[in-house]
Amino acid sequence: MEYVSRVPRPPLDELIDDLYYLEGTAPYARLTLPAMPAALLIINLGAPFRIRGGTDIEPAEYADGCVITTPTRAYEFGYPLRTRSVGVHFKPWGLAPLLPMPAVELCDRPVTVEQVWGRPATAALRDRLAATSGPYEMLTLLEQELTRRLCDAAGLGLVRHTSRVIAATSGAVAIGDLSVAAGVSSTHLARRFKDLVGVTPKRLARTYRFTATVFAMDPAGPVDWGDLAGSAGYFDQAHFGHEFREFTGLTPTRYVEVRRRFLREHPGHVLDGWPLPTD
Repeated sequence: MEYVSRVPRPPLDELIDDLYYLEGTAPYARLTLPAMPAALLIINLGAPFRIRGGTDIEPAEYADGCVITTPTRAYEFGYPLRTRSVGVHFKPWGLAPLLPMPAVELCDRPVTVEQVWGRPATAALRDRLAATSGPYEMLTLLEQELTRRLCDAAGLGLVRHTSRVIAATSGAVAIGDLSVAAGVSSTHLARRFKDLVGVTPKRLARTYRFTATVFAMDPAGPVDWGDLAGSAGYFDQAHFGHEFREFTGLTPTRYVEVRRRFLREHPGHVLDGWPLPTD
C-alpha cells in the first residue's frame, strides 16, 4: 500500500496536521478508527467505501468521499478490494473555516463531500485530482483548493489557543481555568468549541488524554493497566476501562489483542497504529 504524506504551507499548517495520498489494498476489509482529537476529509478516487458509526447504526456508502468532525465514538471503515484517495488530517478546529455549517451539526454524523461543497464543485475537484500525474502533484492541487476555500470563522483564535493548551497537557487541565484564562465564560467557550470543533472543551480534553495514554502503550509487551490508568490521571482502572470502551468499542484487553494481531500479520505497515482490524 502506498502512503504519501506532507505538512501544508501557511496558512493551512495552522489548521492541518498533514495532507495524504493512499492507494492500494487495505490490510483488512474492515478497519476501526477509534475516536481521536482530529477531523478528517477524504476525497475518494476509487470504488465506494462504507462507514458505520457504532454497532447500532447501519453502514452507509460513500462514493465521493466523506467529512468527519472530531468524533466521540469509533468508526468502522469498510474498504473495497483496492482503495485510492487523497485526504486531510485536520487539527480539531481545522475544518471550521471550510464548513458552511457549525461543526456540531456534523458531530458523529459523517457526511459526503457533496453535502458540504456541493455536487458540481466536488465532481470537478475529483476529476482534476484523477487527471493529475502523481501523488505529490495531487496533494499540491488539494492544498490549493483548500486555501481557496478558506473563510473566516468567528472565535477561531480563542478555540485554537485553548485547544493547544489542552493538547500540551494531554487533556490534564481544568476546563474552568481555561475560560478564566481566556477571559470568557465557560458557556461562551463551550459554544465556540461546539461551533468550530463539534464538541465541548471537556470532551476534547478527554479525547486528548485517552489518545496520549494509548500512544504511550507498547502493545508488543506486557501492559500494567493499573499503572497506565493511574499515570494518565484516571480515577481507577474501571474508569479507564469505561473510557476505552467508549472511544474504541473494545475492552483494553481486546484492544491489545487486536493491535498485536496487526503487528503480527502486517509488520511495518503504513496504517499500523490507530486503525484496528475489525473481526
